[in-house]
Amino acid sequence: MDILRSLPVGLYLEQPGTWLHRLDPRVKLFWLLTFLLSPFSANVGWRMGVAVVLVGITLSMGLPWRVWRQQMGLLLLLAVMTFVLALVSPDGFVVTQQPRRPLGDSGVLPQPTDFRYVLLEVGNLRVTQRSLDLALRIGTLIFTFLYGPTLYLLVTAPEEITAAFRVLTQPLGRWRWPVLEVVLTLTLALRFVPLVLEELQNLVRAVRTRAIPWKRMGLRRSLRIWLLVAERLVRNLFLRAEQTAAAMHVRGFTSADSHGVQWHRLHFGWGDRLLLIGLGLAWLVRWQWGGTA
Repeated sequence: MDILRSLPVGLYLEQPGTWLHRLDPRVKLFWLLTFLLSPFSANVGWRMGVAVVLVGITLSMGLPWRVWRQQMGLLLLLAVMTFVLALVSPDGFVVTQQPRRPLGDSGVLPQPTDFRYVLLEVGNLRVTQRSLDLALRIGTLIFTFLYGPTLYLLVTAPEEITAAFRVLTQPLGRWRWPVLEVVLTLTLALRFVPLVLEELQNLVRAVRTRAIPWKRMGLRRSLRIWLLVAERLVRNLFLRAEQTAAAMHVRGFTSADSHGVQWHRLHFGWGDRLLLIGLGLAWLVRWQWGGTA
């Protein structure tokens, strides 16, 4: 088992380089915020459109099937399971239908329209208009909120993220906001994610090689072992953090201001300009036709 390969969520993919890799990280950050903020108070059509756009972007990147399956497969499965559970769950409406006029000779009240509140009813399972609407909203939101940041981290290096964050938050330095210190902390945090996965992978391998008979140990003893593993994981992570701090101290690193670290050089091309124009058009469409009725 290799967690760094089987669970690459939140990790940067260096190869193959796609058109999304070459974009300016600031433009990608603006689009990420659009994907995350525009679904609020939006109709179901807009939320489904955002999810479809994310899937289309992934398909247009030309990623290998292994990466595509690992990055999107689990999130799609989670979104579909949530959709199905919300679809068959009670919608919370207790409606009692009573005719307002006497029935005809046939005993059936004629319907003026073709509207049906109950779409499907099989045994105890009941699908209504409201449950379908809730299922679409919840499923698309879960997929968008989880996959949007995952896709951004997949095609954007940590140095690019910190460089974009530094440029966008530079005006806050006038109010003595520690921009460089926050950027340095963000860089170390992004670089620390692979270390966490590596330590977790090593501990899981160590437990598997000991061939522990979990079925004969019982719940209490098994839980005690996993608590010891979790404690060891925390100790190793603190040790890694201490080693990183010692390495920075040996190299004479005192503060981000004194060293002037150049994280990444930003390049703003014609493709970034087109995407900014498309960003404005997307928000225009959102306010005109994407709002709730």
